[in-house]
Amino acid sequence: MTLRANQIAVLAAAIERVRRFDTPADNGLRAYFRANPQMGQQDRALVADVVFALLRRQRSLIELAQTTEPRKLALAVLVRELGRSLRDLEPAISKTDADWLREFKSRLATPLPDAVAHDLPDWLWTQLGTAYGDQERSALARAWLAPATFDLRVNPLKVTRDEALAALTNDGFAVTPTPYSPLGIRVAGRPSLAHHPWLEDGRLEVQDEGSQLIGYAVAPRRTDMVVDFCAGAGGKTLLLGALMRSRGRLYAFDVQARRLTNLTPRLARSGLSNVQPQLLSGERDQKVKRLAGKIDRVLVDAPCTGFGTLRRNPDLKWRQPETAVAELAAKQASILAAAATLVKPGGRLVYATCSVLPAENEAIVAAFLAAHPQFRAGNVAADLARAEIPLDTGPTLKLLPHLHGCDGFFAATLERAR
Repeated sequence: MTLRANQIAVLAAAIERVRRFDTPADNGLRAYFRANPQMGQQDRALVADVVFALLRRQRSLIELAQTTEPRKLALAVLVRELGRSLRDLEPAISKTDADWLREFKSRLATPLPDAVAHDLPDWLWTQLGTAYGDQERSALARAWLAPATFDLRVNPLKVTRDEALAALTNDGFAVTPTPYSPLGIRVAGRPSLAHHPWLEDGRLEVQDEGSQLIGYAVAPRRTDMVVDFCAGAGGKTLLLGALMRSRGRLYAFDVQARRLTNLTPRLARSGLSNVQPQLLSGERDQKVKRLAGKIDRVLVDAPCTGFGTLRRNPDLKWRQPETAVAELAAKQASILAAAATLVKPGGRLVYATCSVLPAENEAIVAAFLAAHPQFRAGNVAADLARAEIPLDTGPTLKLLPHLHGCDGFFAATLERAR
């Protein structure tokens, strides 16, 4: 597709909007599209491709471009990331732009410092090196530079995975079973499925395979009382309810009404009747106190930096400062301690994040166990084995995109003595 001059201007304007970093990138793009309703589907797709390619490779692109000017960054992305030739772009750009692009292309082979070349902030590059070593750090950083996989989860109350795979294949989608989750389906490419009837009627949900595996770590039984302590929009809640076959009782707690509002239509589509959404005023809300010591399974999907999801949320590495790690760790410890009061003797607490940093994961669990001797560490690998899931990352679940093909997740089971 030959680009037009006005498309370059549109790309520059979208980049300027998203790089304010005052909101998540997908929200910034939606705001931009709402403000420009005349844009066609092809133009929107191009804008999204360019913006997210820039966010993934922003640091090295700015270093090589020697500017943060949105127009020039758009041209740099088109050439280096999307493979557009100068000849292809020349009808849409000025001679000044063309001369600048030639200079930019001449710098593409310039050696860059490691953190710059891997498109990470220095502080995050350093912390990853401490946690994983040089080789693993490089592999992880490279994996974050690729777009995320597109995974679905079948609703076992309504359909089997084999039925869903057959139906999607018949509809022309290239799909395969996910390698680990028994309910997961991986869709090749980036097809539009938002209005597919199976998503609209609750037979399918969009959910990364790593997120699905967290539900199997919780391992709820059908007659359990279960709490999803930080339910958000409810992806894991819906999975837990399905694993319980809509029996027992499942509380979906959150402190933001907007998130629970977003859960409402998904819950209606799911066919679940055992879920009770509950808005909390805080982690020590009276609703929590009334259930103290009564819950069989508690999931704490704690707020975190989200760095495990950098393939799909690349703006996080530029929006989250180093200070956020310590601030979130304090919040994580507080939430975990509050959620632990719910667990009855013999019950289980699962602490999970979509972070890959030990400060948000192993360190939180170790401090909790030191302060709560009535809990002991469990073994996630054993629970996955019982669910016939062929994955063993040790006693804690540690998912990394370059090793497991899904988002980065951490989960630890904490079992209360009887």
